[in-house]
Amino acid sequence: MKKADASGAAANLDVINYMAENIDPVNLTCYEANKAASQDENNPNAGDGAGDDYADYGKTFDASSSVSGVADVWNQPIAGNFNQLKELKAKYPNLKVILTIGGWTYSKYFSDVAATDASRKKFVQSCVSMFLDGNVPADGGFGGPGTAAGIFDGFDLDWEYPGGGGHLGNHATAADKQNFTLLAQEFRTELDAYGAAHGGKHYYITAAVGSGQDKIANLETDKLGRYLDWIDVMTYDMHGGFEATGPTNFQDPLHDSPNDPSKAIAPGSEKYNVDTAITAFTSGLPDMGIPGGFPAAKINLGIPFYWRGWTGVPATNNGLYQTATGPAAAFPTTQQAGTASWNELKAAGLTGGASWDATTESSYIFSNGNFYTGDTPQAIAARDAYAKSHGLGGVFVFSLEDDDANGTLLGAVAAGMK
Repeated sequence: MKKADASGAAANLDVINYMAENIDPVNLTCYEANKAASQDENNPNAGDGAGDDYADYGKTFDASSSVSGVADVWNQPIAGNFNQLKELKAKYPNLKVILTIGGWTYSKYFSDVAATDASRKKFVQSCVSMFLDGNVPADGGFGGPGTAAGIFDGFDLDWEYPGGGGHLGNHATAADKQNFTLLAQEFRTELDAYGAAHGGKHYYITAAVGSGQDKIANLETDKLGRYLDWIDVMTYDMHGGFEATGPTNFQDPLHDSPNDPSKAIAPGSEKYNVDTAITAFTSGLPDMGIPGGFPAAKINLGIPFYWRGWTGVPATNNGLYQTATGPAAAFPTTQQAGTASWNELKAAGLTGGASWDATTESSYIFSNGNFYTGDTPQAIAARDAYAKSHGLGGVFVFSLEDDDANGTLLGAVAAGMK
């Protein structure tokens, strides 16, 4: 976790999603542990039993890196990122912090916890106890009953994805579609009761949801809005180096293009793009069996601060919509090939040469056979304008760590949403 205010980020934020907590594979409850997840995408058990309670509440911060400017001490009840978030909220009283459960590696058991009324109640009650009452397990001298209370303002469900299509090994059934709605309903019921018992405070239940119409088809778009405060539509990762041989394409095209060489998503006639995703949630896509009906004012559009890329790309059309030989090589500070942060690209002197596609309102970089796709301030301005003109609730970013030290991208987001 970066020292807050090093870039002034908190002053431009309404909500921080802290990501992410796992699901206990045996008890099917909210969970804390200190075990690394496997980074092997071919490992169906990559996230089983994984967690990072050391980062959450065991790591101590010195005075130079803490929000308050005061060093952690050995006998305080809780340390780590949780305590830094607590200090951040004290500094910015209007800031909300929501705890994300799941994500790409930690979604394996969502189908199981959502499967029955009993399993849903057990799961939700365990999350409330652990992260609202603050009963995190004691470890390394930190934690214990009540020590993490008062930090989180609710939960974000990042189930990737109901009905399947996520990490290898994820559990999925046809009933996930209805059960996701029922899980959201159970959270709403429990959080309303919890808030009523704690001074009438409103606790949030939100969801990070896929932007592909094949993923949206596995959601009850016309029912979820009754229970969720908002959804963060992950309008990115539509294309990237995971499509190893190309064609190169935009990871988050705002609009469709007649030049897009990708295939339509069966059984519909639309390709992946941001506008199609938002339309699916609001107005619906009949050819995909998506009814729409989700309130536009409860939708946040996603903006990536990282880029995706290919290598071995010919210079034709400045690299756009061309073949490739594989994902772009990882930068020294990047964990995997095919991705790069805005900060890394800027440090390499590449962001100044970004190109613009007026049809999709998207930016890209082509340099020495490498093609990168992501959002410049110009692209961010277009997405901010889209969110405002379509009556959306706002935008969200993933994630702050990929911005440069000057907060260039977050500054562009904030400027466009004024």
